[in-house]
Amino acid sequence: MQEWVEQAIDAQGRRGTGGRRRVTVNRRESPLAWLAARGLVTARQNEAGERLQADHERAALGAAVTMRWTPRVDGTGTRLDPAEAQLAARRRFDAAIAAAGPGLSDILWRVVCAGEGLPDSERALGWPTRSGRLVLTLALDRLADHYRLP
Repeated sequence: MQEWVEQAIDAQGRRGTGGRRRVTVNRRESPLAWLAARGLVTARQNEAGERLQADHERAALGAAVTMRWTPRVDGTGTRLDPAEAQLAARRRFDAAIAAAGPGLSDILWRVVCAGEGLPDSERALGWPTRSGRLVLTLALDRLADHYRLP
């Protein structure tokens, strides 16, 4: 689903109300999908991030609004009850975050799982401007190695 809105940006490309330029953005697009659509992350890095995000959602680590009644299936095709599926996803998520390492897991969680933009993540982590993409790509590479992506 797409939700297009116009936003004002200033000369440096930052969102704000005083900018002269206006851009149309999809508010429902994740930061990782935005980077992938513009060729700023590779297909391998995007796949690794998508897998992490899927496990994050399956583990119900984020906010849930409704009950899920659909049966879950593990990697071997065995049906799992919802509690077992949630625990299996939690184990996969924890293993992936541990594989990324303590310095890289922060940016992975913020951008991929929480859907926070890179500038906001950089500010929250106290990093220099424009350093987040470099660190995120390193984290996604490590994550892709963990998932054994070609």
